[in-house]
Parts: sequence; structure tokens; C-alpha cells
Amino acid sequence: MTAALALGASFVTACAADLGSGRSAGKPRSARATPVPPVLFTNVNVFTGNSLSLDRGMSVLVKDGLIAEVRSGNIGAPAGAITLDGGGRTLMPGLIDNHVHLFLSASTLNQLMDPGSDPDELTARARDEAHRMLLRGFTSVRDMGGPVFGIKRAIDSGDAIGPRIYPSGAMISQTSGHGDFRAPDDKARRFGGQPSVGERLGIGFIADGRDDVLTAVRENLRAGASQIKLMAGGGVVSAYDPLDVTQYTLEELTAAVEATTDWNTYVAVHAYTPKAVRRSVQAGVACIEHGQLLDEPTMQLLADKGIWLSLQAFDDALPDGDEFKKAKMRMVAEGTDNAFRWARKYGVKVAFGTDILLEPEQTVTQNSHFTKLNKWFTDAEALRVATHDNAQLLALSGPRNPYPGKLGVVEPGAYADLLLVDGDPTTNLALIGNPDNFRVIMKDGQVFKNTVT
Repeated sequence: MTAALALGASFVTACAADLGSGRSAGKPRSARATPVPPVLFTNVNVFTGNSLSLDRGMSVLVKDGLIAEVRSGNIGAPAGAITLDGGGRTLMPGLIDNHVHLFLSASTLNQLMDPGSDPDELTARARDEAHRMLLRGFTSVRDMGGPVFGIKRAIDSGDAIGPRIYPSGAMISQTSGHGDFRAPDDKARRFGGQPSVGERLGIGFIADGRDDVLTAVRENLRAGASQIKLMAGGGVVSAYDPLDVTQYTLEELTAAVEATTDWNTYVAVHAYTPKAVRRSVQAGVACIEHGQLLDEPTMQLLADKGIWLSLQAFDDALPDGDEFKKAKMRMVAEGTDNAFRWARKYGVKVAFGTDILLEPEQTVTQNSHFTKLNKWFTDAEALRVATHDNAQLLALSGPRNPYPGKLGVVEPGAYADLLLVDGDPTTNLALIGNPDNFRVIMKDGQVFKNTVT
């Protein structure tokens, strides 16, 4: 068995194991061998995620993975509680990144596409990246393509460390689309070819026609996807498609939406242009990923329909790309400012993510991507996008939400995913750009970092 086939087999095995793990209903908190003691934060200024200002001089009690009490002044510490004096620092919800690729960000394209790559090593890299991501303060992420079901399960069971993962499963692409990473001489399966390395790894499905799209969507839902991701237009890092092309017919997109709606969740699409986005809206998708080449009328359409726009603060840095890819990256970077300004002008529901992939050395920049938001938002508004607003998009998965409690807020009953920040990020967003400023990182009531004496 080749390495790629072995990883494909392990992916299928992990998916099968997920089917018996209760992941469809979602476990509200991670399983633990031993109980975690209560934690009492005292003398903290709280950014709740809902408000743009701080509640000063607060105490916050955490019990059983949830925020139990938020009160001005003092709270009596329950027996066995750990008390952390915040020293007037800011306690805020954990950061949420709404567009990550855990598996694809931990390795390069050459490593992923090499049939000789060790599947265990690829998976180990992704697990290590999940650990680092949590220690950067990201307590929840929406994974927008890749075989992360097994990693998610390991984190939820306490066998690995990382953020909460909302998985999409394999990215679904048409032949010649943004998810077609076959070698130039590889034939399509319909004309005698074999499944691509990317398909065998579980990175993506190449699906043409209504029947193939339905099967691809249902495979991901069967494996435990919380939402579905399709490629509806051209992309930067893909080799065959210019940015201006529109991908998938209305019939194909509608098939994906119908199958996903039957599972009571939603479809998100990769799309930049007005034509690709408008066709996706007509099909009934709930979220547009990217949209940097949109015009004002299409932004107005998104606002009118209540459709989410998941944006990224892209620049034109693409050091390893060929000239075709670099030209596409420049177009996207040039459209980023208009996309944010018009989305704000027309009241579009905006989420934010980083979309770092295929460049493992760039993952350390994840936090600094969020600090770019103060070009279009005040510091406090940007902080709300990174917490409360992003959590609203996560909740769009409805019954398929693997973590159905409240995220992105500091209030009683919410998950205890918390950061203690050395300073006030509502007036200095740059603090979020350096994880060293996070003195405490807590997820699910468990402390993963503590430098408070």
C-alpha cells in the first residue's frame, strides 16, 4: 500500500470511528480522565464579546467547563477552587478563526502531493499545529477543508491538545476547479484516470454533475462535517483556474444546498466574483468565503439576503508562487479594502478568518492577521468580530454543531474558553498580535497556559 493510500485508509477508519462517537449531536465538553477544579478569576476587566467596552473590577467563576458566575466585586471561592488574581488585566473570550486548514497549513503542497510521504508524519504535523494554534489563543476554529475528523476526535476526547474544530471535510470541486490539484498528465476518473492523491488523502473531492456532488456532500456529512465547503469560483493557489471563472452550474450548487439543508446545516462556497457569488446566492448558500472582487450591488444583495461574508485581510505576499498565481494574489489583495468597506457600508454580516495554507512557516502570523482588522474596524469592534460575531457563524450549523453551547462571550452558561490579556485590547488591538500577551489561556475550563503568579 502506498503512503497516500495508507493515509486515505486511515482517514476512512477515523471517519468510521467517528460514527460511533456521538459527534453528530456534539459532546458539549471534552472528555477527561480526572475532573478539572473550579477556577476563580478576581480583579479582572471583562470584555464580554457583546459590548464594545470593558466591565471593570469583575470576578468570574468557572466550574465544570462553563462560566458559572460573572459579578462586580468579589465571588466566594468554592472548595478546591484555584484563584487567579488578574491584576486588572483583561479577561476576554478565546479567539475564533473562521477559516483555517489545519491539515493543509502544517505541510507544503509538495509534501502533501508526494506519494512517498508518510501519512503518520502528515497527521502528526497537523496535530502539533493544532496544539500551537491553541497556545496562540485560538480556542475555536472552522476548518474549511481537509481530513481533520480524527484530529478533532482526539482533541475532544483529551488525547490531543487543540482548539474546538468545526470540520467541513474534503473540499468539493469540479474538474479544473480550485480543488483540482492533479498533476497535468493525470486523467479524469471518467476517462480512465485514478483518484488523485488529494482525493485519497481526504483533502478534496473532484465531483462533476448533480449525482457526484450529492455523493461528495453526503460523504462529508456522513463523516461528521458541521458545514459543507464547495469551490464556486477561481482561486489563487490552484494551477488551472483563473480568478474570473465561475465554477459549478446552478444545478450542481443547488444539489449541494438541498443535500446539506436536509441535514439541517449550511453550505459555504469559495468565491471572489459577482457572477460566482450571485449564482451561489441563487442556489441558496449561506456563507461566502472571500469575496474580494465583489461589486457594490452584490454586497447589497448579500446584506438583503442575510448571507454571511467570511473575509480575510489578504496581502500580495506569495513568495513560492509562479507568476500566474502571483498575479491572481495581487488581484485579491487589491480588492480586499473595497470588500471590507462595502461590507460595512451595506451592513453585511462579516466573519473573519486567516486561510493560511501550504506554508507552515506562516502559521505563526495567525494572530497578526487579526490585528489588520483595525483598518476597517475600531479595536473594540475588531475584537467583537474575532469572538462574538465569529461565534454566530459557527452556530449556523444548527443541529450539526459539535459544541452546541455559547461561544465567543463571557457570560454565565457560556463555555469557559477564556484569555487573560496583559493590557486592554479594546483600545490596543496590537496586543492580540503577540500571544506572549496572553497570561492565561483556558479552553473548556482547563488552563493550558498560566504565567500569572
